[in-house]
Amino acid sequence: MEIDLVWADVADVSARLRETGYVPSDHIAGVAYLADRLGKPVLCEGPAGVGKTELAKAISVASGRRLIRLQCYEGLDEAKALYEWNYKKQLLRIQADQAEAHNWDEIEDSIFSEPFLLTRPLLEAIRSPEPVVLLIDEVDRVEIETEALLLEVLSEFQVSIPELGTVQAKSRPTVLLTSNNTRELSEALKRRCLYLFIDYPDIEREQAIIRSRVPEVTEHLAEQVSRIVRSVRSIDLKKPPSISEAIDWARTLMLLGVRDVDAETAKATLNVLLKYQSDIEKAGKELDTPG
Repeated sequence: MEIDLVWADVADVSARLRETGYVPSDHIAGVAYLADRLGKPVLCEGPAGVGKTELAKAISVASGRRLIRLQCYEGLDEAKALYEWNYKKQLLRIQADQAEAHNWDEIEDSIFSEPFLLTRPLLEAIRSPEPVVLLIDEVDRVEIETEALLLEVLSEFQVSIPELGTVQAKSRPTVLLTSNNTRELSEALKRRCLYLFIDYPDIEREQAIIRSRVPEVTEHLAEQVSRIVRSVRSIDLKKPPSISEAIDWARTLMLLGVRDVDAETAKATLNVLLKYQSDIEKAGKELDTPG
C-alpha cells in the first residue's frame, strides 16, 4: 500500500486549510498533521455545527484529494456502506445463460464478477487508485454491530468480499470520522483513531472564520456577531447556533445594511441564528436584559 504524506509540518496544515476558507485552531492543525504522519484515522467529536464535517471537506480541497462520504444513519448496513450485488442484472444474466444452456458453475462464476458489483463508499475508498479523503459522517448514529464493519477497514485498510477475495487498499486514504456524541462509541473503534474534540470557537477564531467566509463584513461587525453569538450559546437552548448560522447571520446583517448591531436589530433577525421559537424567545429576553 502506497503512503503519500500530505503535510510538510503543522504550519503547512494551518496555512493550506486557511486557503480553503477553513480557519483551524493550532490543536486541529496539530492532530491533522499527526494523523497524516502516523497513518491513523481521526475521530472528531463535539457539538453539532462546530465544523467537523467542514474539516474533512477542507482537507480534501487542501490536499487535492477526492472526498468520499459515508453518511451514517440508523439501519445502515453492509450493502449501503460497503458493497452489494446488482441482483436485477444478475437475474437477467442467469436467464440469458440458461437460455443458452450454460451450466450453473459457469453462470455462478459469471454473475459474481466485477460487472455485477455495486461499490459503496467504503469499498470505493479502498479501491481508489489515487489517495482519497474518506469521511464517515455521524458514526454515532449506526448500531454497535455496524462498527465491526468499520474495524476491518480502519485497522488494515482492506475489505473481504467472499466471492472475490480480500481487496487491499492501493493507497492509504485520509480518514475522518465525526460524532455528535449521541451514544458512546466502542473502545475498539476509538483505539484505531486519533481523538479530536472540536468545540465552539472562541471569539477571536469565530471572528476570523466569519471574515474568511464573508469577506465584505467589517472587523467591527464580525466582532459584534461573534460576541453576541457566544452570549446566545451560553443560554440553555434546544439548539445553540452553529458556526454556519453565525456566518448566515453576518451575511444577513450585511444585506440589511447593518453596520452596528443593537438589541432591536439582533432580536429582529434571531430567526436566522436560531431555529426554535422557544429559543428565539429565550434569547430575545436575554437581549432585553441590560448589561
